[in-house]
Formats: sequence, structure tokens, C-alpha cells
Amino acid sequence: MVASELPAVALVKSLINPAAIVLTLFACAAAFGEPLAGHYVILGILAFLISTQLFDDVDVFRSRSDAHPTSEDRKMFVDWIMVAGILLFLGFATKFSAQFSRKVILAWFAVTPFILVLCHALARNVMHRIVHSGNAGRSMVVVGANTLGEKLAQRVLDDPYSGIEVMGFFDDRGPARTERTSAPVLGSIGELPAWVREHAVATIYITLPMVAQPRIMKMLDELGDTTASVYFVPDIFAFDLIQARFDELEGIPVVAICESPFAGFNSILKRFSDILIASAALLLLWPLMVAIAIGIKRDSPGPVLFKQRRYGLDGAQIMVYKFRSMRVLEDGTAVRQATRGDDRVTPFGAFLRRTSLDELPQLLNVLQGTMSVVGPRPHAVAHNEQYRKLIKRYMLRHKVKPGITGWAQINGYRGETETVEKMQSRVAYDLDYMRNWSVALDVWIMLRTLTVVFRDRNAY
Repeated sequence: MVASELPAVALVKSLINPAAIVLTLFACAAAFGEPLAGHYVILGILAFLISTQLFDDVDVFRSRSDAHPTSEDRKMFVDWIMVAGILLFLGFATKFSAQFSRKVILAWFAVTPFILVLCHALARNVMHRIVHSGNAGRSMVVVGANTLGEKLAQRVLDDPYSGIEVMGFFDDRGPARTERTSAPVLGSIGELPAWVREHAVATIYITLPMVAQPRIMKMLDELGDTTASVYFVPDIFAFDLIQARFDELEGIPVVAICESPFAGFNSILKRFSDILIASAALLLLWPLMVAIAIGIKRDSPGPVLFKQRRYGLDGAQIMVYKFRSMRVLEDGTAVRQATRGDDRVTPFGAFLRRTSLDELPQLLNVLQGTMSVVGPRPHAVAHNEQYRKLIKRYMLRHKVKPGITGWAQINGYRGETETVEKMQSRVAYDLDYMRNWSVALDVWIMLRTLTVVFRDRNAY
């Protein structure tokens, strides 16, 4: 929940998607004359629980013009596809699906995304009216007219839907008005408690550095005679944050600056989706994989599979499987990347590399647990040792399992990286994936991969 957020707003943001999904199911059942029996109630409960995990909270204060409608709707559609897919899998696995009307389920799957779009629009409209009704306004002051304090205040000032009034700053130094915002400096820190009592300030944000601890403690003692909520804003923005969040260790609060996105429940969710997708892919593609194996044996002498040591999760070495596409099996201290017209590539191997079919055996790596379907592409150990010395924060990409496909690959960094600059860009996309991971992003990357492999000319 956002600091100082109204309870009604927090409830709407977190429950609007699950509630809309369940109500749409019941409406579809009623429309087709189906009684609201126990099995529909159970399905509704399952859909509610799954959607609360997969759907992000709705930013009801952000207008569609401020957000990116296409991106937002696309993510919502992908999230719904994931929910529907999980429910279908559970239904067929338990044979529970036979109890439902196919018309009801198909209508529910088809109509729900459009209902969600409508509900989001209505929620924004209602919350906008509530915030600007004069009854829900909140006031805030910032202690510390420094860069962090100005950044915090300016973000609130730039958001017309927040309903928060930035009254100004309190600082022992500085001019009467800050450089980056229109909010004034209202006085010194010693004057803060009396001013807060007099003006009934709702929230105080402290952006002072920790070296000001004695002043902070004295100020907090004096603020005990007010009803204002007080928040400390740690200056963590100087770091390159990856999955930053607050946590605790043995009851002591800690701030995660750099962490894997697959911690806690997310690790279970990621592993479940990997096993589900890899198993389904192997069941569908095993005839193709057998045909490829025969083609490799007929094309050139040597083994069907090529095995190479690469770095996996936490930098541990793993053995990655590929269909052999070259006449050599390089896996030493010097591994040369494939180039256009490379004479080591066999004729059939060139076709496999161009279509990425040589990567299919890595589905076995996924089932083993050494790789994921989506993640940073693994590099040969020799390349890792080379680039970790040249590219800052290179090894952070190994805080997650390597993937068969990834965010960098669908953004043009597939195949040879003949310059350090290209590898830097690939690593930047890998870290961006880690910062913004979601199940919906994984699904989008997989869908985009299917189109990229047939159009990309960088793989050879």
C-alpha cells in the first residue's frame, strides 16, 4: 500500500481485477441459464486467488493518457491469458472441467479482458471524483530541502490524481524557495512541530541523511505531540536498484538494494510455469526433435547433442545442451563466437541456428532446474570471464537462471555480439528484465520470440 493511501483506494487498487473476474464468471453463467452451483463458486474462488497473485494493483489515479494504454492493456490481456491457462490446466488435470458449460467458460474467457478495461476506466473516474471532492485531500511536508526531498515533492506535484497537497519544506539551510519545485521552504526543523500542530498536517516525509540522526531524534520526540504520520525516505536512488524492496531479518528491517526477482512465492510461481511450459513443449515437439536428430546424423559425423559449460544461477557452472550445428565441439578457455559465413557451421546446422531450433534440447535443462524458459541467455564460460572484466555489473545477470530466450533477444540482441558495446546493451536488457519481471512479461517475451526468430537476421 502507498504511504498515506486511503483504505478505500487501497481496497479498489488490489481487488478490482479479481472481483471483476469473478463477477464476470457469475454473469456469464446467469446469461446462459446455468445455476450458480458449488462448482462455479469453487472456480470463482480459484480465479480470485490466482488473479490476486498474477495481476498488479491498478493505478487508479493515473489517467490512460499519462500511462501507455496499449502497453497497459497488453499486459492485462497477457495476465488474463495466464490466469485462464492455469485454470484450464487445473481443470483438465483434475477432470473438474467436465462439470462446466463450455459456452459459459468460452464466453468468460473472451469477455473478461474487455470488462477489466471498462472497470479500470470506471474506477479512475470514481476515484478522481473522490479525491477532488474536498473530503479526501491530504497534506504533506518534507523535512529536508535536498535533492531527494525535491524529487519526492516534484513527483507528487506532477501527479494531479494523487489528491496530496505539498505544503512545503522544512530545512535549517537553504533559500526561501527550492530550485526544482514550486513549494516553499516554510521554516527551520525546530519550527516544524508547532507548524504541524497549527496547520493539521497529515503526513511528514523525512529525507535527511542519516548523519543528521541527533536532529531527527529530537524532532521525532517533539512530533509525538502531533497526530501526523511520519515516514523516513532512505536515499537509495543513487544505487542501480534491482528488485528493491523493504524486508526484515529476525525482526530487524532491511532494505533490498539488489535482489533476485524470484524470491519467496515468485520462485515457486516461476518454477511452476517453467515445468508446465517445458513439459508441454516437449510433448508437442518430440517428433520434430527426433527428425532434427536424424538430420544431424545424416548431415555430418559427430554426436547429435552439443554440451557446453556455461554459468547458471549465482555463477555456478552448468552443462547446457544444444543440437550440434558445427563440425567442432568447443568448450575450453577460448571459444570463438559464430560469425556470418562461419566455415565451422554445417549446412543443416545453419538452418537450425537461423531458426533457433538448435536450442530445443535446453527444454531438458529447464526440467532439470538449471535453466528457465525466459531469462538472460547463458554465455560460454570463456566469454563470461572475458566480459565480466570489461562490463560493470555483468555478473548480476546470474542472480537468475539463464533462459532459452530473453528480453535482450527480442529487442535485437540475438546471435553474435562482436563488440563490447553490443554486449553492454545485451546486459542492460538483462538487468532491465530483472528489475521489471512479471509472469506477464515472460509470456510476452515467449510470444515475441515466435515472431522474432523468423525475421531476425542476426543469428547465424
